[in-house]
Amino acid sequence: MRWALVGPLHPYRGGIAHYGALLARELAREDEVHALNFRRLYPRLLFPGRTQLDASASPLDFPAPRVLGSLDPLSWERGARRLARLAPDAVLCHWWHPFFAPAYGSLLRRLARLAPRTRRLLLCHNVLPHERSRVDTMLGRYAFRAAEGFLLHSESDAAVLAELAPGARYAVHPHPRYGAFREGTVPGREDARRRLGLAEGERMALFFGYVRAYKGLDLALEAVARAAAPDLKLFVVGEFYEDRAPYEARIRELGLAGRVVVEDRYVANEEVALYFQAADLVLQPYRSATQSGIAEIAFAFGRPILATRVGGLPEQIEDGVTGLLVPPGDAGALAAALRRFLDEDLGPPMGRAITAAAERFSWRGLAASLRVLAAETRP
Repeated sequence: MRWALVGPLHPYRGGIAHYGALLARELAREDEVHALNFRRLYPRLLFPGRTQLDASASPLDFPAPRVLGSLDPLSWERGARRLARLAPDAVLCHWWHPFFAPAYGSLLRRLARLAPRTRRLLLCHNVLPHERSRVDTMLGRYAFRAAEGFLLHSESDAAVLAELAPGARYAVHPHPRYGAFREGTVPGREDARRRLGLAEGERMALFFGYVRAYKGLDLALEAVARAAAPDLKLFVVGEFYEDRAPYEARIRELGLAGRVVVEDRYVANEEVALYFQAADLVLQPYRSATQSGIAEIAFAFGRPILATRVGGLPEQIEDGVTGLLVPPGDAGALAAALRRFLDEDLGPPMGRAITAAAERFSWRGLAASLRVLAAETRP
């Protein structure tokens, strides 16, 4: 089978680019795979981070010409013509935000005229964004009407898709694990803990990834304070996409100075293992979610997750088995679950359960689901 994958890849940073490279590599084990990258993603005005580019020494990459501009209609035409010349059996576009709806919607419509036998698929990381508006819904409908099939990562997202594109053909497969971060030179657990300055007997909770209001860092801080576990340290590791000052003030108010370590930066690929190897558990007190790539980094390292029952997280995390789930927005419930995790020493048995569930979250399984979806949408 011949695939054409469209979406951000290296030199762009972040989970979508990582995912795109790993999926392309997996499909290429059995199929012919081509990829089309963006030459420009977000305008600087719309990007809250410091840079959109990845400075990792060990990038996750897949060869792809940089053709598309998110706001350049001429590039959408060039991209459609390039894809038509490849004559792939299926084109798969990575969808994660309605900002890209004009680009994807136009490209796929043009491709339908140039190569009508090519199946047009969207792989939805989020059907709609966590912080959505009516405009997002309108843009989503525009793009979705140009696609013939959808790959989703949760049944909760399938419900959202059904509202935007009734009767759409779709498949659901869990977000695969990011085992790539375990490749190469990975520190052992004790070495990682030593490098992060953890004392013997101290335990570590990790809040990882960029910080925005919906991710609930304020709830994590409150929970750590209420859990009254003096041997527990919270590491907040990720770039702040909003004002950091209120969080710093809250740390002081809660008396957590010295028990919370804040690293306000994007973490290079080769450093990811350090934090997950050292951690005892990962905190995801999200107020909203579809599914989580960070959860799949945690699972790749055998680390349990304490999360909220929102979106697709309950489909990724088995309560009491691979992690603990609590109601959203409830710092008290979060603190009680954290206390339970520590008191009952749930890390080792949950780690074993996480390892046992590995096949369900495999890239091989995702690739198989995509091949079936493409076959079902055959003209």
